[in-house]
Amino acid sequence: MASIQALAQMTDLDAVRADLNIRIAAIDVRAPYARAREIAPDVDAIRVIAHRNGLNPAVTVAHFLDSALSRGECGALVHGWLSLLVDAIGSDRQDVAACETFAAACSVRLSG
Repeated sequence: MASIQALAQMTDLDAVRADLNIRIAAIDVRAPYARAREIAPDVDAIRVIAHRNGLNPAVTVAHFLDSALSRGECGALVHGWLSLLVDAIGSDRQDVAACETFAAACSVRLSG
């Protein structure tokens, strides 16, 4: 019976990941024409959903993306951030090392 529960949890997590990817795609379509403050609430919603579902690297990237938006990044620059967020959502690893790896990638993006 434990394997049935594990399978159900994996299916639920797959549904969450699919929902988050749809949300990211919607932001990506709007990003070239939207202001940072118009995108920020949607990024925050993604962060909250990722946090609730234990998608820790995605939470890390969403925080960095929020910082980038706060600095005024918008338009085409947001596309790269969203691509990194998609990668974080798809990550099989949810440990501290995975979060640190994504944080390092975000730091390079912020400084570059």
